[in-house]
Amino acid sequence: MLNWTLLLVSASAMFFLSWLSMRASGDKDESGFLVANNSLGPFVAAATIIATGYSGFVFMGAPGVAYQYGSFELYSNVFYTPAFLVATVFFAGFLRRKAQRMGSRTISEYIANSHSDGAAGRWLRAISAIIIVLLLSVFLVSQIRAIGLLMSGWLGVSSNTAALFVTLLVIGYTIFGGLRAVAWTDTVMIIGMVGASCAIAYVVFVQVGGGDLIASLHSIDPELANPSTGAPYGDSTLSSFLVLPYAFMWAAVLPYMSVRFLAIKKDVSMARVGIWVAIFGLLLNFTPLAGLYARAYFPDLGTPDLAMPTFIQDAFGPVMASVITLFILFAMKSTANSLMHTISTAISYDIRHALGVKSGFFSRMGFNRLMVIAVGVMAFFAMAYLPPVMVLWLGVLGNGTLMASLFGVSLCSTFWQGNSAGALASIVTGFATSAFVLLGTDWGWVQGPLLGCVVSAVTYVSVSLLTREPAGKVATESPLG
Repeated sequence: MLNWTLLLVSASAMFFLSWLSMRASGDKDESGFLVANNSLGPFVAAATIIATGYSGFVFMGAPGVAYQYGSFELYSNVFYTPAFLVATVFFAGFLRRKAQRMGSRTISEYIANSHSDGAAGRWLRAISAIIIVLLLSVFLVSQIRAIGLLMSGWLGVSSNTAALFVTLLVIGYTIFGGLRAVAWTDTVMIIGMVGASCAIAYVVFVQVGGGDLIASLHSIDPELANPSTGAPYGDSTLSSFLVLPYAFMWAAVLPYMSVRFLAIKKDVSMARVGIWVAIFGLLLNFTPLAGLYARAYFPDLGTPDLAMPTFIQDAFGPVMASVITLFILFAMKSTANSLMHTISTAISYDIRHALGVKSGFFSRMGFNRLMVIAVGVMAFFAMAYLPPVMVLWLGVLGNGTLMASLFGVSLCSTFWQGNSAGALASIVTGFATSAFVLLGTDWGWVQGPLLGCVVSAVTYVSVSLLTREPAGKVATESPLG
């Protein structure tokens, strides 16, 4: 009863915030739904960036990886904060200013406007939007699965029932106010997420003792306490440094992250946003400790992704366990609503415009909201038939491959302008490279996406140079053709 009460009270609060955001943006204002009318201040912007980035993969995936591979995940997790900080302070401003000059409301629209305003631009917009839909749907499925695993024991229902309930809940408050609703609810959620992370640190360092935990891990397997490899990120322990560029490109390239940069007010200093990003990020770096605790005292779990629920049940009393679980659900819901918003936007706005449909029912807010419902329902049914797989790996597959696909046309194009041929080629080669390495080789989890980003950038520049029209060609042509 306590758990259900907490969930319903928090759900009511989320719906109320979403309703307020709808009133603030206007029911018929598509700009409000897509980019919150460029109204986010530094605190809210930082809150939604971190709440979205530090999501189910941090609270469920990272403890699962720590349970499976040991303390190396704790070292690797530290690099997310500086990566997000660099992306916010040194890249977000360029992207925001360029997008505002071109009137771009989504990343696919930004990509198309940057490279062509004709048929090639529409093709580019459609292809990038379709890839966003496919790959972010993979990540959304992993988020819903993580939610189901965590909530099943908490509410005393099956994982599918729990996932369905929260999926409907997230759909409900996302359809009201679009990105503004997502950002406002994320701001509430980040407070709970920070509280949960600090509670984990208190249990491990104060109640248990870091030394005792390491000794317990060492008695099970010395590799857990002092890893000699960088698994699952690579063979060398230096592989942890690969997380830094990976996380930077995560924040800068992935559409559901970078669209938040477009929503920040024009007069807001990105340095002020960066300060809050650093504070939130540093306070959320304790979550892998829960996985180490679970491995030390519960070494025979059926799946590593049960590490966090097991830790919560053992480390806290009933009331505190319920509150901490609710805060962790906040983390996963913050990313789920962002993914639903981004995927539905790609369908209802980018693909629609690429097809030339700019009027009628399909151009109204009702269609945007209908797509949110369709995306959420699709993701739930996909999750129900998902074979056993680690949540974090599934997230890497979707996010990493999308990151490699869009690296050239989003990050590189901000600093060096290519053409539509280079953009199309870089999307295809980045996608193929990352997908092949992740699915067809035994390389580490970050190597495939990073290699895909390199291939995407090289392809973008080289193909653009090879297909660029010679200087002066247009000027020497006859006006009659």
